[in-house]
Amino acid sequence: MSIEKPFTVYVVEDNDWYNKLLVHNLSLNPDFIVKSFFSGKKLLNALHEMPDVVTVDYRLPDMTGEELLQKIKNVNENIEVVIISEQEDIKTAVNLLKAGAYDYLVKTKDIRDTLLNTIQHIRKNVGLQKRIARLEEEVVQKYEFEKTILGASAGIKKLFQILQKAVGNNITVSIAGETGTGKEVVAKAIHYNSERKNKPFVAVNVAAIPSELFESELFGHEKGSFTGANTTRIGKFEEASGGTLFLDEIGEMDINFQAKLLRALQEKEVTRIGSNKPIKTDCRIIVASHKNLLEEVKKGNFREDLYYRLFGLPIQLPPLRERDKDVLILSKSFIQGFCKENGMSDKTLNESAQMKLMSYHWPGNIRELKSVIELACVMSNDSEIDATDIVLTSGDALPDVMFEELSLREYNRRIVQLYMEKYDNNTKMVADKLDIGQTTVYRLLKEDKMLKSENAI
Repeated sequence: MSIEKPFTVYVVEDNDWYNKLLVHNLSLNPDFIVKSFFSGKKLLNALHEMPDVVTVDYRLPDMTGEELLQKIKNVNENIEVVIISEQEDIKTAVNLLKAGAYDYLVKTKDIRDTLLNTIQHIRKNVGLQKRIARLEEEVVQKYEFEKTILGASAGIKKLFQILQKAVGNNITVSIAGETGTGKEVVAKAIHYNSERKNKPFVAVNVAAIPSELFESELFGHEKGSFTGANTTRIGKFEEASGGTLFLDEIGEMDINFQAKLLRALQEKEVTRIGSNKPIKTDCRIIVASHKNLLEEVKKGNFREDLYYRLFGLPIQLPPLRERDKDVLILSKSFIQGFCKENGMSDKTLNESAQMKLMSYHWPGNIRELKSVIELACVMSNDSEIDATDIVLTSGDALPDVMFEELSLREYNRRIVQLYMEKYDNNTKMVADKLDIGQTTVYRLLKEDKMLKSENAI
C-alpha cells in the first residue's frame, strides 16, 4: 500500500518578518509542511523536491515574481504558484494569471485568511488530480490484455498477437464475432493499451439509435437547428477527441447515413446539424459487428467503399464453443467476481458441473456463460457448484442424465424416454431421430416400464 506524499507549501519572501508571518500562519494547519526561502535562486535549488504550492513575493531581490513563475513552470507545470504583492495592480494580476499563476493576492491585514483559503482550494484540486491519475492507472491495469481477455486456447493466443499489432498505431480496427464474444471488451483493451489511453473512450451502439438521429448523435447539432434542439450539443466524434470512438453493431447503420460517415472519416471533420462550419476530428475508429459485413455489401445493405474504409486491421473473435477449456477459466473468474461482489464465500465447480459446462454449445457465448455462472452461485447450497445448479436454457444442452454413472442399457432407456417426452410420444419420429428401429424403441420403453414397476414394489 503506497503512502501519500504530504502536502507541501514553499514560501519565497525576502522580508524576514513577513516571511516568518506567512510560515507561522500556514503552519497552523497540521496537514501542511511549510518551508521558507529568501530568494528565487534558493527556491529553484530546492525545486527538485516538487512542492505542491509555492507562494512568491512579486518583488524579490534577484528576480521578479513573473520570472520566478516561469522558471517554476518550466520545471513542473503542475506546481501551483500564488503571487503575493504589496500593490493591487489589475493589469499585472491578469498577466500573471495568464502566465500560469493560480492566484494573485495583495498584502493586506486579511492576508492570513485569504491565503489559507486559497491554499485549501489548491489542496482539494491537487487531491482530485491525484485521484484521477490513480483511477486512470487502475483503468489501464484493468485492461491489460491478459487480465481483460481470459483464456489459454489457441484462438485467444492468436488474438493476443493481433492485439499487440493494434496498439502501436492508429489503424482502424474492425472486430467481428458472434453476439456475446466480448467485442467491446477487446475495443477497450486496445484503447487503454495505446497512446490514447488518457483520452476518452466513447462507445456508441449503432443498433440502438433511430436512423433519423444518427447525424445528430455522431456529428452534433446547433441550438434551434430542428424542433427540440433547445441547446447546442457536441457529437460523439467531438466527444472522443484525442481518444477512441467505438461504433458497435456498425452493420445496423442506415445506408442513407453511410455516405456522410464515409466523408467524415475521409476528411477527418464533421459538421454539426444547423452549422456550415466543419470541425476537425482526431479520434481513432474501432468498429464491431456480429454480421458478416462483406455479405451485407453483397446484399446492398452496406456501402462497399465504407466497408473498405473501415476494414483496417480485422480481428475475428472465436466463439466460446471453439475455445476448449477457456470455459472453465472464465467460469472460475466469474464465480470469484460474483462471490466477492455479493459477500459470499468462494465456490468451486465439481466434476459434473465442469462436464456440463464443457458439453454445452454456448450460443450466447461469454455473456451467456456469465449469466449461467451467476445463477449457479445463487442456486448452489454449499461451497461446490453441482451440475444440477447449472441452468441451461438452450436445446444444445445435454440432459442431466448424461452426467450420471449408469450402465449402457440404462442410458439407452433414459435417452429413449427423453426423446419420447420431447417428440410427444411419437415412436416413429423418435426412431428416426435416434436412427434405430421402431421395434427397438418399443422394447426399451417396455424395459423401462418394467424396471419402474419393480422399483415400486
